[in-house]
Amino acid sequence: MARTQADLPRMQNQPRRKPAPELAPSIAPAGAEAVRRPRKPAQMMRQYDLIERVRSYNPATNEDLLNRAYVYAMRAHGAQTRASGDPYFSHPLEVAAILTDLKLDDATIVAALLHDTIEDTAATRGEIDELFGPEIGALVEGLTKLKKLDLVTREAKQAENLRKLLLAIADDVRVLLVKLADRLHNMRTLDFVPPESRRRTAEETLDIYAPLAGRMGMHEMREELEDLAFQELNPDAYAVMTERLLALAAYNRDLISEIEEQLTRKLKERGIAAEVSGRQKRPYSVWRKMERKAVGFEQLSDLYGFRIVVDTLQDCYQALGIVHTTWPMVPNRFKDYVSTPKQNDYRSLHTTVIGPGNQRVELQIRTREMHEIAEYGIAAHALYKDGYGSPSEMLSRESNAYAWLRRTVELLAEGSNPEEFLEHTKLELFHDQVFCFTPKGKLIALPRRATAIDFAYAVHTDVGNSAVGCKINGKIAPLVSELSNGDEVEILGSKAQLAPPAAWESIVVTGKARASIRRATRAAVRAQYAGLGRRIVERLFQRAKKDYSDEKLQGALPRLARASIDDVMAAVGRGEMKASDVARAMYPDYKEERVVSRPVKARPDTGWFNLARVKSVMFKVPEGPRPSSAIPIRGVAGDLPVRFAPNGGAVPGDRIVGILTPGEGITIYPIQSPALKQFEDAPERWLDVRWDVDEATPHRFPARIEVQSLNEPGTLVQVAQAIAENDGNIDNIRMARRAPDFTDLTIDLEVYDLKHLNAIISQLRAKSVVAKAERVNE
Repeated sequence: MARTQADLPRMQNQPRRKPAPELAPSIAPAGAEAVRRPRKPAQMMRQYDLIERVRSYNPATNEDLLNRAYVYAMRAHGAQTRASGDPYFSHPLEVAAILTDLKLDDATIVAALLHDTIEDTAATRGEIDELFGPEIGALVEGLTKLKKLDLVTREAKQAENLRKLLLAIADDVRVLLVKLADRLHNMRTLDFVPPESRRRTAEETLDIYAPLAGRMGMHEMREELEDLAFQELNPDAYAVMTERLLALAAYNRDLISEIEEQLTRKLKERGIAAEVSGRQKRPYSVWRKMERKAVGFEQLSDLYGFRIVVDTLQDCYQALGIVHTTWPMVPNRFKDYVSTPKQNDYRSLHTTVIGPGNQRVELQIRTREMHEIAEYGIAAHALYKDGYGSPSEMLSRESNAYAWLRRTVELLAEGSNPEEFLEHTKLELFHDQVFCFTPKGKLIALPRRATAIDFAYAVHTDVGNSAVGCKINGKIAPLVSELSNGDEVEILGSKAQLAPPAAWESIVVTGKARASIRRATRAAVRAQYAGLGRRIVERLFQRAKKDYSDEKLQGALPRLARASIDDVMAAVGRGEMKASDVARAMYPDYKEERVVSRPVKARPDTGWFNLARVKSVMFKVPEGPRPSSAIPIRGVAGDLPVRFAPNGGAVPGDRIVGILTPGEGITIYPIQSPALKQFEDAPERWLDVRWDVDEATPHRFPARIEVQSLNEPGTLVQVAQAIAENDGNIDNIRMARRAPDFTDLTIDLEVYDLKHLNAIISQLRAKSVVAKAERVNE
C-alpha cells in the first residue's frame, strides 16, 4: 500500500537494529552484497535506462509500449510516497529492473510498471485494457490484492489473497514472476516499514514466497528472499552466522583458490573446457542445516560448494569420473539429478569429496543450459521461441515446475476454508524430497518424511482412498511407514473400504493427501447424514399417508433454500431442518401431528415416570414388533451416523429410542435410561428406531455392568476370565475401593445382544469372589 509523507516522522522514530557486520566483497559468502540493505535508496532509474536494459537482450522490444507504460504509471502514482520517503513510482520501476535481469518479455515488464495501479490509484482494469491491451490488463489484475474482504482473521485474508494470486498464476506464469520480483524489492527495503509489519512480511516471505521461488527453480531469488527474511526474524543469529562465515572465508581464502585451480587444471588435461567457481553457503542455509541436524557450526564440514559448468551432457559424467579419481568420494553423498530431475526441472550431478587439506567439498556438475535453469528456474525458459504462443503455453510443454504448480492450484482451489487452503499451500511448498518408484517404474517425488499413504495419494486419489496395506521393496509393511530414496512401493487396495480413516489426516505430510482424506471423510459423513435424513423424511411421509418423490422435492428446493436434494436430506439428518419443513414445502396444507404426554413404564424395579412428551405415532409403548417406518439400527459401523448412549449403551433386545442431536446424528438410548428425562421438552428430537440385526454378520454393542467383588488376590483374573469364556470383550474397566474387604468394578463391555449380556452377568454371579453383578444405565 502507498504511504504518505505524514508516515515519515513516526517511522523515523522507530529504533533501528544493529546492522550486521560489513562483508568484504572479496571474501563474502555468495549473495552477501544482495543481502546487505542499502543505507540510502538508489537513484530512480530513468526512462531511457529501462528501455536500454530491455533492448540489451531483446533488440525487437516495443519501445513505444514501454514508454507509454512508464509515463502512465508515473502519473498514476503521482505524489504518492513510500515509507522511505521516495516517490512511490520508484518501487514498480525497481520491480521492472529486477525482471529485466531475468530477460523477460515486454508484457511482463509493462505489467511490473503497472502492477500497483489498480490497487493503489484511480486506474481501472478497463482503462488498462484500453491503453495496453487485455493481456497486460489480466496480468495486472492477477497481481491486485482482494479488497474489502469480510474476513475475521489475518490468516483468512492472507489465504484468500494467496488463492487469488495462485489462480492467476495458473492462467499465466508471468504473474508469479512479477509477484516474486515485487516481494524481493519490498524485502530489500524492509527497514523503512514499522516493526510489526516487518516481521509479518518476513514470516510470509519465509513461509510462502521463498519456497514458491524454490519450487519454480529460481534458487538465486529464493536464497536472497530467505536471507532477507532471516535477517529480520532473527537478526542476532544472522549477525553471528555472517561473522563466522567471514572469519572462515578469510581463513580459507587460499584453499578455495587452490581447489578451483586444481579442478580447472585436471579437467583441462582431459580435454574438458569448464568454468569452475567456488562459494560459501549463505547464512540462512547454514543456520537451517544446524537446526535440522542439531549440530554446532564447528561440526559442519561442507560449508563450501563448487560448480563445474561444462558444454555437454557427456562432459558432465566425464568430469565426475575425473573428480572421483582425483579425491576420495564421501559415501552416500552422490546424487544424480540429471537422470532423475527434481520436480522443479533442476538437473545436476551432486557429489562430495575430501579435497585438499582434508576439507570436505560439495561439487555440482552441470551443463550451461542446466545452470541457467538451476539459477533462474522457469524464467530461464526462452520466452521468444517461435510456434509456442504465450509463455504459459510454452511452459506447459517444457516446465515440470509449472505443471506441478497448475496441479497444486487445482487441488488447493477445492479447500473448504481459507485457513485450510493456506495450510495446504505451505505443506506443498516445502520440498526436501525423496524419490520412490511404482512397481512399473514410474518415479514419484515426495517430501521428506512422507509415508506410503502419501505415496498412494500421489499415484491417484482413488488409490489412496482404497488403500489397506502396502509392500515396500517387496515386503509387507504398514501404510504409515516412512519412505526412503529409491524405495519401490506397491499399494494394496480394497473395494470394501469406501473412505479412508480420518486419523490418516494427522499422519500424512503432503497437502494432496491431507486434502483428499479430509474431502473423502466429509463426503462419507455427509452421505451418512443424507441417508439418515432420507429415512426420517420417508418415515414421516409414510405416517402422514402422503406420496413422496424426489421429483416433487426438486420443485420445492427454492422454498427450502437448498441447492440439491442431498443438501436437504443432509440438513435433516444433521438436525438443521425438520422433516415437517420438507413436508410443508411439498404439501402446503400439511399439518404437524399433535404432541401428547404419555407415561412410560421402565423396568419393574424402577417404577413409573413421565419419560417425555412424544408424538403419539412416533414412539409406541406397547410390546410387539416395531412398525416398518421405524429407522433400522445395525450398529456403529453401519451406514448411519449412529452412536450409543454414554454410561451404559444399548444392545439388541432392549426397547430403544433415538435422539437426534444436531451435527452428531442419532444417539441410541434404552427405554429404561434415566438420561432420557433431559429430552422431555424436545419431542421433535425423538425418533422411532428398531434393531436390524443380521445373524449372519453379528455386531457387538456397548453395555456397562457393575460388579462388587471380594478384595483378594486373583479376583480380577476370575472376573475377566468369566467374561472371556462367554465371548465378551472388555472395552474399559475402573476400580474403586468401597470397603477394606470389597472392591467395586465398573466394566464397559461389548456384547452381541441382551441374551449374551445376561449370560455373562449370570456367570459372574456364580463366582464365589463376586458379591453382586448387575447392568447399569446411568
